[in-house]
Amino acid sequence: MTTVAKVIELVGESEVSWDDAMRNAVKEASKTLDNITGVEVLNFTASLDNGEIVEYKVNLKLAFGVHENR
Repeated sequence: MTTVAKVIELVGESEVSWDDAMRNAVKEASKTLDNITGVEVLNFTASLDNGEIVEYKVNLKLAFGVHENR
């Protein structure tokens, strides 16, 4: 039996932290995707206002198992 995974790229956002931004992306994706098996963080960025971080952003890849139709 061959296991196949699909990988998609997402951007998570948070006003709290990069960790929270990553968790938000995974939480939202899990509402419509089953069998999420892993996450790879690609990039951390932030939006600033007057020298203060106002929004944290995380670019990530999310892997999930593909169901075989029979």
